Amino acid sequence: MTDIIKLTAAEIAAKIASGELTAVEVAEAHLARIDAVDEKVHAFLHIDREGALAQARAVDAKREAGEKLGPLAGVPLALKDIFTTKDMPTTVGSKILEGWVPPYDATLTRKLRAADVVILGKTNMDEFAMGSSTENSAYGPTGNPWDLTRIPGGSGGGSSAALASYEAPLAIGTDTGGSIRQPAAVTGTVGVKPTYGGVSRYGMVAFSSSLDQGGPCARTVLDAALLHEAIAGHDPMDSTSIDAPVPPVVEAARNGSVEGMRVGVVKQFRGEGYQAGVLKRFDESVELLKSLGATIVELDCPSFDLALSAYYLIAPSECSSNLARFDAMRYGLRVGDDGTRSAEDVTALTREAGFGDEVKRRVILGTYALSSGYYDAYYGSAQKVRTLITQDFEKAFEQVDVIVSPTTPTTAFPIGERADDPMAMYLADLCTIPTNLAGNSAMSLPCGLAPEDGLPVGLQIIAPAMKDDRLYKVGSAVEAAFVEKWGHPLLEEAPSL
Repeated sequence: MTDIIKLTAAEIAAKIASGELTAVEVAEAHLARIDAVDEKVHAFLHIDREGALAQARAVDAKREAGEKLGPLAGVPLALKDIFTTKDMPTTVGSKILEGWVPPYDATLTRKLRAADVVILGKTNMDEFAMGSSTENSAYGPTGNPWDLTRIPGGSGGGSSAALASYEAPLAIGTDTGGSIRQPAAVTGTVGVKPTYGGVSRYGMVAFSSSLDQGGPCARTVLDAALLHEAIAGHDPMDSTSIDAPVPPVVEAARNGSVEGMRVGVVKQFRGEGYQAGVLKRFDESVELLKSLGATIVELDCPSFDLALSAYYLIAPSECSSNLARFDAMRYGLRVGDDGTRSAEDVTALTREAGFGDEVKRRVILGTYALSSGYYDAYYGSAQKVRTLITQDFEKAFEQVDVIVSPTTPTTAFPIGERADDPMAMYLADLCTIPTNLAGNSAMSLPCGLAPEDGLPVGLQIIAPAMKDDRLYKVGSAVEAAFVEKWGHPLLEEAPSL
């Protein structure tokens, strides 16, 4: 089992295609790993044991029949519990949807099934993707496999923890303000936010519709690229889906190089609040890029200092609108319907019982920002700042091919440390939020361990919209250089569970 779970997704797919391993053997190995460690980690909210084995048997039958298998056929995956699945509950980490089984698959779920990816189950997350630590899940926090007393990032901490604990070689996350990249950074894994509209949002439960984006999570850059290619592409069911060819991400991952590239370093992405060890590893990464043939360009993007404030007006405003559908009338939890109460009373009681504190905080904040007399002062002003951020990116990308920064200002913090301080929690997304506001693509990959605490540090790579292949071109070059020089922080120094 240990040998199988340590394989990359690309290696697993190759061994299944050649007949060296069966998909059932691979699925059973990962299910056994989940049985062994997930009681401690709590990466999963639901395990679909029978469904996973049935998918695996179907892959083996295809191979035995001589059918050509896809690049990820038979590879297990952990799916964030924000995508609808017609054969599994979709709770979005909330009591208001506890036990709800959707009548349809999300487009992303459907594409995974079509690619013969074996879906192991649904992963834990901050309720409605609102959080940076997975502590806001109604079903309890997830632990970071590097140190179970620390957070695995959020909102997609379940997916990142499943990768870091070898419960799955692939995972799916969603990124509204950094919820793929920040968990990747603090768990020593790879996470990619595709260009907004590059992966369909149909069937992804909405938090902030102009920001939300699903994407791939893996332990290597190539694995992330293979998954990216499987889930991306135009979807007529999503009005924001981009009708254009998927960038050649797999080709870029297989041919990584930064020779002759211009790499930008933004001065706003360092300073007060950044851990010394994080900056040390980032500075080493910049020197590494130089040694690989890149030219480093200093950038000034003044509007980035306003990104956090703008995000925490835009995202709550959109969530207050999106979450209005949870009214106890259509689906999910229903409280107080004893025949004596009005529909309004039932809705209020249900929301009180079903939503957690962070969701209520953001709904109230967003409703206030959209209210009469405050719309222009708050929401309208935040959208103007968003335009300035987009313009700063456009100016930057006239000078450079990609931008690099720390993914997060600090390594994983202890569970509970920021639970009563929302502003401190929000600062975890300081480096990731500008990309969501502009709609660009971005990746986080490991760049070593912080000397103070021995915990993973993430390097963020940002590329222009629809230039997602640049992430993989740079990312695979950096990854190869790191592995050659220091060894992969996860594969070589894996935490013990």
